[in-house]
Amino acid sequence: MASKPIGFLSLLFSSLILVIVVSPALADDVMVTVRAVTPIQQTDGNLVCATMDWWPKDKCNYGWCPWYNSSIINLDLNNTILYNAIDAFKNLRIRLGGSLQDQVIYGVGEHRKHCENFKSDPNGMFTFTSGCLTMRRWDELNTFFRETGAIITFGLNALKGREKALDSTEYVGPWDSTNAHHFMRHTIAKGYKIDSWEFGNELCGGGVAAKVNATQYAQDLIKLKKIINRLYRRFSDQDKPKLLAPGGFFDMQWFIEMLQASGPNVVDVVTHHIYNLGPGNDNNLMSRILDPFYLSQVANTYKNVEYVVKNYGPWSTPWIGESGGAFNSGGKDVSNSFVDSFWYLDQLGMVSVYGHSVFCRQALIGGNYALLDPITYVPNPDYYSALLWSKLMGRRVLQTTNDGSPYFRSYTHCSKNGQGVTSLFINYSNSTSSDVSLVGDYNIYPPALYEEIGPREEYHLTPEGGNLKSRVMLLNGQPLKLTSDNQIPELTPLVVEDGTPLHIAPYSIAFIRYKNFNAPACA
Repeated sequence: MASKPIGFLSLLFSSLILVIVVSPALADDVMVTVRAVTPIQQTDGNLVCATMDWWPKDKCNYGWCPWYNSSIINLDLNNTILYNAIDAFKNLRIRLGGSLQDQVIYGVGEHRKHCENFKSDPNGMFTFTSGCLTMRRWDELNTFFRETGAIITFGLNALKGREKALDSTEYVGPWDSTNAHHFMRHTIAKGYKIDSWEFGNELCGGGVAAKVNATQYAQDLIKLKKIINRLYRRFSDQDKPKLLAPGGFFDMQWFIEMLQASGPNVVDVVTHHIYNLGPGNDNNLMSRILDPFYLSQVANTYKNVEYVVKNYGPWSTPWIGESGGAFNSGGKDVSNSFVDSFWYLDQLGMVSVYGHSVFCRQALIGGNYALLDPITYVPNPDYYSALLWSKLMGRRVLQTTNDGSPYFRSYTHCSKNGQGVTSLFINYSNSTSSDVSLVGDYNIYPPALYEEIGPREEYHLTPEGGNLKSRVMLLNGQPLKLTSDNQIPELTPLVVEDGTPLHIAPYSIAFIRYKNFNAPACA
């Protein structure tokens, strides 16, 4: 046994002094309690997802143009770092889509000969013309995805054939499925594997640049589902792509109407977008990231989406289809630095608790919120946070509470591909460390808690030089940097034997794998 009743143990933690810059840190004793008998949720096997966008290099916000050549259309697929970064996940889920999605033409049929790229147009939606995906580029993308093991969601143009209403952003009339139908048929003929097709981008509710009535949108979903079922009729249910919708910001009444009007077993996944940190040029962006009270506000959205899906679309499951924290390409020198992981990892933990199966991060590359630098392709800190989550956190989510301050967050999952459980601890305090003990609650009578005292693996994340805006993340004090041949570095834990106190420093994050934790939920 790796555990014994906590009542028989004396606290092993002594007062510790940790120097952050020049100030001695205080230390709190924190007991983390894990309900170990049954999971409260179960995520997809690939919760971590990243997006690839259509934005051209002349996409600019606030005088910054941070997209460079990172578009689906012109991204360098021969870049070694890009290949290795995706391959490191083994099966990274990638969503192809974004704001220009509903202006994309597919270069098949009548569009094969005249397939032009996006161009700047001050009168166009999002100030760009429509653009075209050539089938040669589609071949290149699919070759790359197959070699790296990526799991693909493709966002379809849902505005084709509709007319813009006078003096409104609403688009009316039925969807013209012809071009999408030809493209999907071509994709199947080439043997390209698509995990899911998503219908439109940010057209729900009040929309962003365009919107579609929920009832009309639902009718078009029924049409698309029939196309998918017909085209993939020889595929097994397991290999048949899922239908995702609506890929926009949550509007409860619109989402309910969509699900009711489309009916059972049409929408497989309900996708919605989250940009809860505000605009990328907000001077308060960094303080919001470090404020757990602010970060908790988005939980109401997650709860409401979970409620709507359970009550109006129980045949489906919710995903975060896109989230970059701060909208309009993210925050310069913030969204691509260490501090952003205080937002990102907390969101991964939170969505798991509230029944979401997948979280697609905007973006894999491009913008200030990219996991990979859009010029050098070198991983930003959030890349390593995503990779650690993917390697350590399993599908089953365990209820986790702690008696620490509100500035200490804790999440626990069954460990991925291994025994025991893995906990994520996030310390938002700038001055107080946390000395953590983990106990299991086994729902027995009389109540008893059992403290985990077995060996553990520790992955402590801190910024280089103590600078929260550093682009270099330290793992157990060592910088995470590419190897000399541009490989992703090994993520090596600190192995700690029985009885050693667990110390979480101020402004730090840690994944802790408890190898011998007895959790029946993980059996």
